[in-house]
Amino acid sequence: MEALGINLGYLLVQVFNFAILFVVLRAWVFNPIVNMLEQRREKIAQGLEDARVAEEARAKAEEAADKILAEAQQEANQRVRQATERAEETAREIRTAAETEAGQIRERVAQEAQHAKEEALGELRGQIAALAMAAAQKLIGDALDEKRQRSLIDDFFSGVKSGKVVVLEGEQVSGASADVTSAVPLTDKEQEQVKEDVLAKLGGSATVSFKVDPSILGGLIIRVGDKILDGSVAGKLENMRQTVK
Repeated sequence: MEALGINLGYLLVQVFNFAILFVVLRAWVFNPIVNMLEQRREKIAQGLEDARVAEEARAKAEEAADKILAEAQQEANQRVRQATERAEETAREIRTAAETEAGQIRERVAQEAQHAKEEALGELRGQIAALAMAAAQKLIGDALDEKRQRSLIDDFFSGVKSGKVVVLEGEQVSGASADVTSAVPLTDKEQEQVKEDVLAKLGGSATVSFKVDPSILGGLIIRVGDKILDGSVAGKLENMRQTVK
């Protein structure tokens, strides 16, 4: 070694010093720096992971918020639709109830008007009878008593003669119901006589209804199904008019 100009002792001391320096640097400088860099790397990695998790959480939160908003909007639309349907249904019910009530009022007014009309015609029947009897007395004097005159007038209005409906004499009818029209309201007794005679033709299970039409002047019109038995004074006058032609 000396031939090479190297002092072995000095070399060993230098190597020993370098080793000590390396150990010292490694222990007190390099390792802390490495540890510090590792910790910083771990912190950066943890920060990146936290950022990724936060981003995922934010995305999930936004998705949940969008879903909640969509559900809320859907529920709001459904409630608006239901409220609209309820309002329309309520309006229809109110309109139907109003129309029903108006129809009932119209029907009630019509019935009251018809009743008042029939009452007026009933009163008019008495006045016509009185005028007819007065006219008869003027024409034929005392040949007809008041009872006979009233009987003739009753026969004229009721279409019933000797307890029988004139228009049904000799007629053969069949049906489940009959509508009887008179010029003035028939008395209860007259209705019973007419009903008895009509039912005798139709059968005991049939029904008989009565209505008033002053335009027929007197007598009765009986409708049984499609068949009309016209014994009215107006009908007889029309037949006479056609015959005269």
